[in-house]
Amino acid sequence: MSIRYPAPLRPGDRIGVTSPSSGVRKDMRARLDVAVRDVEARGYEVVVGDCMDGDGHVSAPVADRAAELMAMLTDPGIRAVVPPWGGETAIDLLPHLDWDRLREAEPTWLVGFSDMSTVMTPLTLLTGTATVHGNNLMDTPYRAPDGLLSWLDIVAAPQGRVFTQVPPNRHRAAGWDDYVAHPEVREFTLDTPGGWTRLDGDGDVEVEGRLIGGCIETLCNLTGTPYLDTSGFARASAPEGLLVYVEACGEDAFAICRYLHGMRMAGFFDEANAVLVGRTPAPGRDSLSQHEAVLEALAPLDVPIIADVECGHVVPYMPIVNGARGRVVHTATRSELTQSLD
Repeated sequence: MSIRYPAPLRPGDRIGVTSPSSGVRKDMRARLDVAVRDVEARGYEVVVGDCMDGDGHVSAPVADRAAELMAMLTDPGIRAVVPPWGGETAIDLLPHLDWDRLREAEPTWLVGFSDMSTVMTPLTLLTGTATVHGNNLMDTPYRAPDGLLSWLDIVAAPQGRVFTQVPPNRHRAAGWDDYVAHPEVREFTLDTPGGWTRLDGDGDVEVEGRLIGGCIETLCNLTGTPYLDTSGFARASAPEGLLVYVEACGEDAFAICRYLHGMRMAGFFDEANAVLVGRTPAPGRDSLSQHEAVLEALAPLDVPIIADVECGHVVPYMPIVNGARGRVVHTATRSELTQSLD
């Protein structure tokens, strides 16, 4: 199974907005409007769907959310789909999606992170369609710092393009911007220095493989199901092996340790040439830090483990293309992720 890269977006193309998980509260709609205008300023037409209600933990009944997502992903007039943000229970969508139809349809970019991993990672694994683990729509107005790209840069990149991202070595220590009080905010608060960290030992790392991964708290619930067969994906699409990335939203170190143990025992990391771990806002515990939790669970893999990568819930957000060919370099003086859309 070859990787299917959606066509690059061009001015005039349409981008669909729907909420496969959580919608947008009324007091957040000003931020949604800002984000839509910023996408339109790039020359795209934005189509906002009906599944956007933010009064509950999901935007609409599961049948409606699945139907709207399917409609957007199979509409040849819509070239990318992006949610306002993630949520909690997108897992209920999976049995309601027509995976055969998604395999047959012309591929469309699906973008997002957090609970969107629940849909995007299976989409890549089951259909070979590349997806973008990157900033959601509500995060789109932020300007990417030097060295990083936004999801809008990725979806406009021509197939075959190679791009390298380097960490800014700064991040936000804690907290989130208040979109109700400041819907126009466009600058990340990057108040704390810190680069990537190798957890499994010393020495330089240079390793390649197909990229696949997502949010630990959501993907761990798919282990053992047909929706998270990374070994089958590697056999079909990545004989060179995988670069697996994972990131945590908010669970403490004990929970993350348990989740990663379970994912490892279920085979999620079996084809990994290396593991990238996103920087997390989640707390450690008195006897176990987040770094220690990762190492305790994943050290048996005997592959490089690089933590504090900008691919998680701590800003800034580094987009990663599920299915792209990747190369990671990490030394005392240099850290970078190169992705090839081939």
